Amino acid sequence: MKILYLNPDRGIPVCGDKGASVHVRAFITAAAALGHEVLLICANLGAGNVPPPARIVELPVRSEPELLRAEAVFWSLSETILDDPIARRELARLAYDRALSAQVMAILTRENFTPDVVYERHALFHQAGAEIAARLDVPRLLEVNAPLVDEQARFRGLCLRGVAQARERASYQGAACVIAVSAAVAAHVQDIAGPGCDVKTVPNGVDLTRFGQSSAGTAIRAKLNIGAAPVIGFIGSFKPWHGMGFLLDAVAAQGVALASARILAVGDGPDLAALRERAAAPDLAGRLILPGRVAHAEIPDWLAAMDITVAPYLDQPDFYFSPLKIVESLAAGKPVVAPAIGQISQLIQHGKTGLLYEPGDAAGCGAALATLITDPRGCAVMGNHARRAAAGWDWTALVAQILNNVCVPVSA
Repeated sequence: MKILYLNPDRGIPVCGDKGASVHVRAFITAAAALGHEVLLICANLGAGNVPPPARIVELPVRSEPELLRAEAVFWSLSETILDDPIARRELARLAYDRALSAQVMAILTRENFTPDVVYERHALFHQAGAEIAARLDVPRLLEVNAPLVDEQARFRGLCLRGVAQARERASYQGAACVIAVSAAVAAHVQDIAGPGCDVKTVPNGVDLTRFGQSSAGTAIRAKLNIGAAPVIGFIGSFKPWHGMGFLLDAVAAQGVALASARILAVGDGPDLAALRERAAAPDLAGRLILPGRVAHAEIPDWLAAMDITVAPYLDQPDFYFSPLKIVESLAAGKPVVAPAIGQISQLIQHGKTGLLYEPGDAAGCGAALATLITDPRGCAVMGNHARRAAAGWDWTALVAQILNNVCVPVSA
């Protein structure tokens, strides 16, 4: 089958390290392994990791003043809106989407590529994929990973909210099937698009061939002068809701029970500077290790240096994530400690592949960490269970489920 994969979000560099980037590459790699041919059209190819096995065309987002001015006129907006950097960013997205259909059709002609299906990663302000699929007369699968309008308004600012909401609804309704990464995202889509929208829930997955095989853990421990000390690992973004401050409080409160443990926190983000300051505090001096950003290709090696991992998300009523870090940790044979919130309760089998605690309960988090750190034998047994359980989230199987069983008939 020939798949046209659309990733119109310039905030998701295909070869980057963020979870969304990994998701794009993993889907395409699994599709190729299943024998499908993929043409990827993206707004940002990026760098840092090997591109996925596909024909790739990069269509960068343009933001020249004349283009944005014309887009403002199209939407009957005052030219003064161009003084707002958020509005300029949104107008650039809208202009990109309006031009996308014609550009994609020209690329398909040039590449002599006739898709059997359009697979699109949903992006804020974008709905052109529905028009492209209609012009090609093929099904369109729309992958939705978050309630993007609400997320944008809450964390980054949103000027043209009404336009964004209308285009979000049109994008959802213009899909033959929506693939939501969690039950919370599926409920959001259904609420916006209405009962007639076909929505399936398929969580994030993991490439089992890359995790659990690394022998580099010993070398990393030696490089960081960790030695044989027990290691609590964190991999991800240092953003407030990821809970690194919460984790450090939980560890410090355990006192002697975790006094020998090192906290190896791999990643980058807006809270990194504050974490470096915290690392110098007397209760954490020499125990908190912050190596910074690591390419995703190297993550299996860093997981090999950890005894357990923790995903200390802060309590929130609308937790909609499908945490990639959790399934990757499980695949690496590492028990995971995390709050019993959202999809996490389905990913971790409490007492078998990890330990769950009540959201926001720092004492519960610390106690769970201490339980695993002080019982190396039980921790190893739990790690073996974790590795076996991760087989249920193999990317190839998940992509086969999407393409074979959701709504697209597979043809050789």
